[in-house]
Amino acid sequence: MRIVRLPGIHHDANAVLLMGTKEAILIDAGTAWYQLLQQERIDGQLGLGVTLREIILTSRRYPFSGGSLAISEHFGGIPIATHPSAVSSLSTGDFFTTWANRFDSDMPVVNAVGLEIGQHVFLDNELIEILEAPGPSSCNLLIHIPSTKTIIAGALVPRADRPMRWDVPTGNLILGKESLETLLKLNAEKLIPMHGPSLQGQGHISETIQRHITMLNQIIDDQGALPRSWPKPAHTSLWHEPVPSWPRKEQESNQAEGKSRN
Repeated sequence: MRIVRLPGIHHDANAVLLMGTKEAILIDAGTAWYQLLQQERIDGQLGLGVTLREIILTSRRYPFSGGSLAISEHFGGIPIATHPSAVSSLSTGDFFTTWANRFDSDMPVVNAVGLEIGQHVFLDNELIEILEAPGPSSCNLLIHIPSTKTIIAGALVPRADRPMRWDVPTGNLILGKESLETLLKLNAEKLIPMHGPSLQGQGHISETIQRHITMLNQIIDDQGALPRSWPKPAHTSLWHEPVPSWPRKEQESNQAEGKSRN
């Protein structure tokens, strides 16, 4: 199996093509903003000998799902599958639970089918595991490909240097930490986050995930209080730009306050 990351543009989540000898599966579709470009990128990767079989969405949220209807129709109405709890929101084109409203966009009506959690999907006899990973939302999924030790993490790992946000509809801090612990146990050698480049090497991936877990544990110890340096979600994006990495400024501020008191 060949795994091709289609880098997310602007607010699009990374899309991933799982390429077999004659068929392919698309994991996530990005927003509806760049659907024509996304279609061209997929066509270019497939060539003449490979057919796109289906689309699997790791989340109902617009950065993952917004372009799925257009891509499905472009390839002859191929099926779209996702977490069962996401089906209702997608089938009604819900403006709020998909977060399309935060991008000032309409959400296409997507008639997706619900995946069975723990379901095994096969491509050229290679296993693709569908794992539930709540935290960033109730419908978040992990895609695990054991033969290549690859994981598509979706919103559970927004980026290597950007911790998971749970302070959103259906988000859950405790479940998010538990999902990261599940991810850690899979010992991936390649991890594709929501945004940015893939993480390579088991040691680097484990260290990064552990850093995310440590961050969430600190927030749990603080009874869920958000770091003051984290921006609040804006109406037309996930949160204000530019997006900071780890909340170093607050840590430095706290240290400076401690010194001044001494």
